[in-house]
Amino acid sequence: MKVFSGRLGPSVLAAGRGLFLSVVGLAVSITLFVLAVVSISFILLGIGVFTTPVVLETVRKHANQRRLWAATWSDVRIPVPYRPFPKDLRPGVTGQVERTTLMLKDPATWRDLLWLLVDMTAGTVLAVLAAALMIYPVEGLVLAAGLWRVFQDDPYWYGFVPVDSQATAIAALALGLVLFHLGMRASGPLLRAHFLLARTVLAPTRDEQLAQRVERLTETRHEAVDTAAAELRRIERDLHDGAQARLVAMGMNLGTIEALIEKDPAQAKKLLATARESSAEALTELRDLVRGIHPPVLAERGLGDAVKALALRLPVASEVTVELPGRAEAPVESAAYFAVSEALTNTVKHAEAERVYVDLHHAEGMLRISVTDDGRGGAAVGSGSGLSGIERRLGTFDGVLAVSSPAGGPTMVTMEIPCELS
Repeated sequence: MKVFSGRLGPSVLAAGRGLFLSVVGLAVSITLFVLAVVSISFILLGIGVFTTPVVLETVRKHANQRRLWAATWSDVRIPVPYRPFPKDLRPGVTGQVERTTLMLKDPATWRDLLWLLVDMTAGTVLAVLAAALMIYPVEGLVLAAGLWRVFQDDPYWYGFVPVDSQATAIAALALGLVLFHLGMRASGPLLRAHFLLARTVLAPTRDEQLAQRVERLTETRHEAVDTAAAELRRIERDLHDGAQARLVAMGMNLGTIEALIEKDPAQAKKLLATARESSAEALTELRDLVRGIHPPVLAERGLGDAVKALALRLPVASEVTVELPGRAEAPVESAAYFAVSEALTNTVKHAEAERVYVDLHHAEGMLRISVTDDGRGGAAVGSGSGLSGIERRLGTFDGVLAVSSPAGGPTMVTMEIPCELS
C-alpha cells in the first residue's frame, strides 16, 4: 500500500503535465510553426523583415519554456545554443534586416522550427500517452458503475472490450485497472521521453557545443580579468578610505599624546580613548574587508555552513538544505558563496518575500544550488542587474544560471557549476 501511494502522486502529476503539454503545447507549437513559415515566406515581400524577428523570438521563448519544464519536471537538461546579437545592432529598417539575417543564419533557429514539427507529432503522442494511461481507466470505472446501460442496444467499445452488459462492464473495469497500473509505472518515463525527444532536436551538435564553449570561455576569461581588476580597485579604495585613514588618524593622535602626556594628562587620556576607538573601528573594517574577500567560515567549515551562516543574518525567515558529501575547490566554493549571497541580497531588496529556501546538492559532477522565495516575482537577467553579475561570476567556471520568476512569484534562481568534490 505504501508503494502504491508513493507512486500514485508522482504518476498523477506526470499525467497532468502530459495532458497540459498535449493541449497547450500542441496549440502553441502549431500556431508558432504556421506563423514562422508564413512570416519567412513574406520576407521577399518586405513584410517578413519586420514580423520574422518577432515570431522567431516568440519561438525561442516557447522553446526556452520547454527547456525549463524539462529541467524542473524531469531533470532533463537542454542546452540553450542561440548566438548572441552584436551590441552595435543598428536601429530602423537596416537593423531589422540585419536582425532577421542573423536569426536565419543561426542553426538553432532551424532546429527550433524542426522541433515545432516534432513536438506537434511525436512529442504530442508521448505526452498524450503519459496522460491517457492515467485518465482512460476512469472511463472503465464509470462504465462499470452503470453507464453501460446507455449502450445496451449498441455496444460501446472500451479498448478491445465491447460493453453492453454488467459483465462486459466489469471486464472493461478490469482492463482499466491494468492500464492504471501500467500508467503508474509508465507516465513518468513517458513524460521524460517527451523531453528527451525535445533535447534530441533542440540540442546543438558536438562541434557547435565546442565552438560555443570556446567562445564562452574566452568571454568569461576577459570578464574574470575585468572583475578581478575591479575587485582590486575596490579593496584599495576601501583600505584607503577606511582602515588606512583611521590608522593614520590614530598615528597622529598618538603623536599628539606624546606631546601632551606631561603637559596635559587629562587631554592625553581623552586622545588615548579616541585612538583606542579608532583602532577598534579599523580592526572591524579590516575584518569586514577580509570577510568580503573570503569569509573565514567558508574556509574553515565549507560552503554548506557558510551559506547557513549567511541565511541566519537575513531579515526574512529562511530554510537551508545541504547535501554535499565533500568540498569543492576553494575558487568554486567562493564563487558559489558569493553567487548565493548576491541572490539573497536581491531577494531581500526587491522580492518583498516572507520566506526564502536555499538548496545545495551535488550530482552528476555538478554543484546545483537553488534559491527560491515566495515574493512578488518579476526578476530577470538583464544589463546591470544583480543576476547578471551572478551569471558572469558563474561563467568564469563554465557555470550556468536559470531564473524562473513569473509575475506574482514565486522566484526560483538555479545555479549549476561543474566540479568534483573531495
